[in-house]
Amino acid sequence: MARVIFITKNNGSITAEGNSGSLMELASNNGVAGIDGDCGGVCSCATCHIYLTPADFDKIGLPAEIESDMLELDDNVTPYSRLCCQIDVSDTIDGMTFVVAN
Repeated sequence: MARVIFITKNNGSITAEGNSGSLMELASNNGVAGIDGDCGGVCSCATCHIYLTPADFDKIGLPAEIESDMLELDDNVTPYSRLCCQIDVSDTIDGMTFVVAN
């Protein structure tokens, strides 16, 4: 079971728990504002853009080429940007905090 925290644009925080699916699904199921997931999680819209801390980014790893291509279309990309539809809910992300970009 993974327990994570989402920080929204208005600096609100939402704690969510799950053990399967994508981080985008977990955010959507818990009403996290700014995680729209318009494409349904197939990495074709970038409406689930998040920021990770440098340490957490190293734990999760670099985005695949398709995710990198989608991130290039977003004006708010940082070196620690990821699309949460491409991050699996697993023990790897337990305890992490994700900042919603949108």
